Amino acid sequence: MTAVSEAAPAATAVDVVEAVEAAEPAKALVRPGLDSPVAVVSGGSRGLGRVLVERLLDRGYRVATFARSDTEFTTGTATERPDQFHFARVDLTDTDAVRAFVREVATGFGRVDALVNNAGVLQHSELALTTPGDQIDNLVRANLVAPIVLTQVCARAMSRTGGGTIVNVSSINAIRGHRGVAVYSAAKAGLDGFTRSLARELGALGIRVNSVVPGFFESDMTALVTDRDRERIRRRTPLGRVAAVDEIADVVQFLVSAQSSFITGQSIVVDGGITC
Repeated sequence: MTAVSEAAPAATAVDVVEAVEAAEPAKALVRPGLDSPVAVVSGGSRGLGRVLVERLLDRGYRVATFARSDTEFTTGTATERPDQFHFARVDLTDTDAVRAFVREVATGFGRVDALVNNAGVLQHSELALTTPGDQIDNLVRANLVAPIVLTQVCARAMSRTGGGTIVNVSSINAIRGHRGVAVYSAAKAGLDGFTRSLARELGALGIRVNSVVPGFFESDMTALVTDRDRERIRRRTPLGRVAAVDEIADVVQFLVSAQSSFITGQSIVVDGGITC
């Protein structure tokens, strides 16, 4: 019988953070008089992201968000709340730019307490067999790789200041098959799996990780859905309607808040019952 050597114990989350801190020393750069919590929201220039940014600002958070371009909302908010709001033009698929954005936020605001991975990309319906390779790469990079990278950098910052909370915005496409969105569905399913495993890794550091799994709700991403398809969705939904964006934001806000302090590793479906 072959002798089995004893495996070395797996590195704990605390071990990993200590190694990271040794390689990347934290800098004490908290602005005087600005000790309120800091939230990073991807894609906060419009839609659900904008609603979340507005709510967090109203609750005393300092908020940093990015998108590919400015909007009237981001420009106006940056002017009205320069010490509380930070916006930058960043392409979600440019992972180096995403990392640089979070480092800038951690330096300017001194900490990161919450992350909402809200931004995502859903291109026109395309069968898996005919989806071009570059479109596959873009969908996976935007909907899975970018949130993972953003989470990694934010979690490092959270680990240095006592913990935090991460909320990933997924999709019911991750749990129920739909024609024409196979690649997008795969990426979102990956995001839910990432959520569960990361919750195991980061719990010891006081970092909670959950995902919100919305059904159909009014957004830019669903604006091109035909009236016929909307009616079909309504008929299949037990509550008989589609969600308002505020109903999705309510759940995200709950998971960011201390009211959910003992919830981690969960994917909360908000779909009016369509997947039940």
